[in-house]
Amino acid sequence: MATTSGTGDHRRVKSAAFLFACGCAGAAPHWLDPARSLWPAISMALMLGGYGLRTVLRGDLSSNGGPDPTISDPSTVDLQSLPSLDVVVAARDEEGVVTRLVERLTSLRYPSDRMSTWVIDDGSQDRTPQLLDELADRHPGLHVIHRERDAGGGKSGALNTALSQLSGEWLLVLDADAQLQDDLLERLVPYALDGGWSAVQLRKAVIDADCNWLTRAQAMEMALDAVIQTGRLAGGGVAELRGNGQLIKRSELERSGGFNEDTVTDDLDLSFRLLSHGALVGLLWDPPVQEEAVPGLPALWKQRQRWAEGGLQRFFDYWPTLTSSELSLRQRWDLACFFLLQYGLPVVSFADLSTSLITRSTPTYWPLSIIAFSVSGLAYWRGCRGRSEGPAIPRPGVWHTLVAIAYLGHWFVVIPWVTLRMALLPKRLVWAKTNHGPSQQPAGA
Repeated sequence: MATTSGTGDHRRVKSAAFLFACGCAGAAPHWLDPARSLWPAISMALMLGGYGLRTVLRGDLSSNGGPDPTISDPSTVDLQSLPSLDVVVAARDEEGVVTRLVERLTSLRYPSDRMSTWVIDDGSQDRTPQLLDELADRHPGLHVIHRERDAGGGKSGALNTALSQLSGEWLLVLDADAQLQDDLLERLVPYALDGGWSAVQLRKAVIDADCNWLTRAQAMEMALDAVIQTGRLAGGGVAELRGNGQLIKRSELERSGGFNEDTVTDDLDLSFRLLSHGALVGLLWDPPVQEEAVPGLPALWKQRQRWAEGGLQRFFDYWPTLTSSELSLRQRWDLACFFLLQYGLPVVSFADLSTSLITRSTPTYWPLSIIAFSVSGLAYWRGCRGRSEGPAIPRPGVWHTLVAIAYLGHWFVVIPWVTLRMALLPKRLVWAKTNHGPSQQPAGA
């Protein structure tokens, strides 16, 4: 069983150490000779820019995530050979989408004697419990579990409650707002089996991209993320689970200790738990799992704080394993570069800007920031020009791309703030769910 290497006060110490190291790295060049003050940034730009460019260009988006397109063709699948499967959803206060969810799940094509559907009502205070009970009466294959709201463990606790009752060889974990194509399981499960994956993450597609500029930017961000994930895999690196639309082999999940109830992002944590014993995660580009974007800035700020905290927690908790010989050299290199770009760069840049304001000098890390945003623009261009069986991905026109690149700047505020908060304040684990609403856009067929 995988265990975390640090929680509580240990995470606070590691957060403080990370904050101090990034602060020193951001401030130090300001005390160098002006002729040499850009050297650290230029060196990092060459190293991390090269990694980012190779990662983005390596991603293969043309064959449904696999070397052989027929792997994902339902007509080639022997339905009698498919393994048993449980579809699992943890729901809290989801009366607006739970009926649509169950209708979509019951329409999925898969041998009925090998598939079960489970929805955990995690102490909902709206009409979700009543609606689920009514739906269970109409759909014999639907199993509903009611859990007390203060049962603890957040979403991980809800999923672990169901895990003890599941019997399938695989489980597909979804969010309550998920929408799926009818043939998804017939394509996803064979892809996982033929590829030898222990888990597979579906590409996430936004169904309400045309709502406003923020939802459009998130739709483009999901495409960017999938490009980077496939590129990391192609380079011998690591792909990660994203919560909604994750297929997991049950034996590997149990070997990893189930879902970690001491983290705010069970998906990111599980990715590293699987990696710690050589269980690899794949990514399937098509068909995607379709979900709603966050429609406003306050909700986005809340969501991204949780994502940033969970992302940092997993690196702090599993750092000894991530830097050990248990992983291949390519995996360690990929994780180190990803960590520096995703988490190190925003904090260093914040320290660089703060120092420049205090000393009235010019920021020194702008070459690295320019390279990072440029590579992101290339990832947008590749991802948004890729095929999509689900909702159309916004086209990467000049204006849309510039807005989407500027949108990524929110991470340069969120991550420094979350790092500071983690270093100073104790964490109270709560399920900070994203509110969902009914959507009229069809999920596709």
